[in-house]
Amino acid sequence: MDDGSPTLVESISELLAGGGRSFSFEFFPPKDDAGEEALWVSIRRLEALAPTFVSVTYGAGGSTRDRTVRITGRIAADTTLTPVGHLTCVSASTSDLRGVVGQYAAAGVRNILALRGDPPGGPGRPWTAHPSGLDHAVDLVRLVRRLGRFDVGVATSPYRHPESPDLEHDARVLAMKAEAGARFAITQLFFDAGAYFRLLERAERHSATIPIIPGLMPITNLAQIERFAVLSGTPVPEKLTRRLHEVAEDPAAVRAVGMEAATELADDLLSGGAPGLHFYTLNRSTATLEIYRALGLPTRRGADRALP
Repeated sequence: MDDGSPTLVESISELLAGGGRSFSFEFFPPKDDAGEEALWVSIRRLEALAPTFVSVTYGAGGSTRDRTVRITGRIAADTTLTPVGHLTCVSASTSDLRGVVGQYAAAGVRNILALRGDPPGGPGRPWTAHPSGLDHAVDLVRLVRRLGRFDVGVATSPYRHPESPDLEHDARVLAMKAEAGARFAITQLFFDAGAYFRLLERAERHSATIPIIPGLMPITNLAQIERFAVLSGTPVPEKLTRRLHEVAEDPAAVRAVGMEAATELADDLLSGGAPGLHFYTLNRSTATLEIYRALGLPTRRGADRALP
């Protein structure tokens, strides 16, 4: 009997092509074993929501790659979740990249997020490719597609890439990634629904017709969200900034305002036809669970019992 629970899928692009919506979570790699144990607590709690997929990023400069690949493989083997393998060009030779793709394939991971990645020196520094590596995400997409039948996703943003001359150039790059074999895209975090829908208009003008899943982050800490906004080049709307600063001395109030804003944004995106939501979780599950419940999104039976 159908109990209204979401259906687990193997191919993200097939789900989206069929009119389905994707709800997914992104985790960052823990630095040590204690952090990894905490991450698994969040993964297990969010597993109750039966997301379309989950992903684990690399650390800065491609660090933690081995831990990321190992955790992604364990997700494939030990949970009911569909993992998307994170893959970047940063500090990696073509041989390294082939090796990581092979590890993902051996673990049963058939979906890969192909990214150039931030410059090895960090955001704002000049990009330098590995001497024997790849220079652009589009090259990485081509490589992955040559290596097997993988569903490949890519990144995009409602705002101009730091190294791009303008937004139209960014849309052309997205179209190139789609032509190279990317089947879906995920945006950087943002806080303005209008910026996302303008991105869709630019993508359509340049024939980038792949589904674009919006990425969002629940605001629970003012200093943290301001830092992420600076690092990603994402502006925080003045209205939201003002609301947060009005209650800056009250952490609980900051969280309440941030959660309300994230829920409103998610609702606006879904109402406007977005093909789902991608949550940057910061390895915490409670905020994401609360937004799910507020939006009335489909979950497995008993998921609400995961809330504290």
